[in-house]
Amino acid sequence: MITLLQRVRSAAVEIDNKRVAQIESGLLVFAAVERDDTQARVEWMIDRVLAYRLFSDNNGRMNCSLIETDGGLLLVPQFTLAADTNKGLRPSFTQAASPELGRELLQHALAYAQRKHECVESGVFGADMQVHLVNDGPATFYLRTT
Repeated sequence: MITLLQRVRSAAVEIDNKRVAQIESGLLVFAAVERDDTQARVEWMIDRVLAYRLFSDNNGRMNCSLIETDGGLLLVPQFTLAADTNKGLRPSFTQAASPELGRELLQHALAYAQRKHECVESGVFGADMQVHLVNDGPATFYLRTT
């Protein structure tokens, strides 16, 4: 699984000009499932995202996690993160999970995150989404399961 974490002051997802998800301060997480991913890998990634220390403590150091700050988590499916861009001028998606597996594991990720954290929202798998955000920092981090 691949995730791209962005610390935000706010973030929202719209589909057909209708807001379907929104958070205030927290993390916007773009997520892609790869073909060898499993439920265990997805759970490991969600645990890591929730515990990753990206927020400032009282001394201004990145020492606090999303759980510690009670921030929101907005999980947005984005299979293009799994693109292989090493050859040519068109991305290859051979490492991406099939749409069926991607949908299944991202639904599992969402349900798992909702059990672990109070404020969790999500985009819609396969939808044409418009994502709005106010970056905080900016602070952006790329995480991948191995």
